[in-house]
Amino acid sequence: MNTDINLNRMWEGCLQNDRKQQEALYRALAPKMLAVCMRYANDKDEAQDILQEGFIKMFNNVHKYRGDGNLEGWIRRIMVHTAISRYRKLKPMVLVEDMAEEGAMSSAAQNANNLEVNDLMKLIQQLPQAYRSVFNMYAVEGYSHQEIGNKLGITELLSRTTLYRARNILKGKLSKLTSREQYYMAG
Repeated sequence: MNTDINLNRMWEGCLQNDRKQQEALYRALAPKMLAVCMRYANDKDEAQDILQEGFIKMFNNVHKYRGDGNLEGWIRRIMVHTAISRYRKLKPMVLVEDMAEEGAMSSAAQNANNLEVNDLMKLIQQLPQAYRSVFNMYAVEGYSHQEIGNKLGITELLSRTTLYRARNILKGKLSKLTSREQYYMAG
């Protein structure tokens, strides 16, 4: 409750173009929004670029928030849209038919049934950009295939196909992780 009051106070300051309140809002939400941006970026530096661009868009459009929903959710959506539009400009969507294995997994024993969120995020980060974007939009953000197609400029069928392939890649990586775990536990 106290956090909501603080966010509302910061937001009121942002509406007045108060730089201190803008900085306070940035500091309060940047860690959460960086986590959102990391799902779409290739590395942390790229995620930070998306984060900065997203906050600039948000501060330039504070008047567009009508207060209908959660403020944090509105800002999160801006971050997702910023990441998506960044990749639409920089990289055309191309399906990768043949996945090369990207680095060896950690040799530390891990429990696939109790997989840490960070471990799962690392596996998702290993997906090619097109797969990662579609997977995140569908599985994490809750977009429909039609919405994904519209946002990324691809067909609904291509969105479905990309998601199917992304899931298969992740299943394969999880399977390898599980078999390594069994190997290390047996030894």
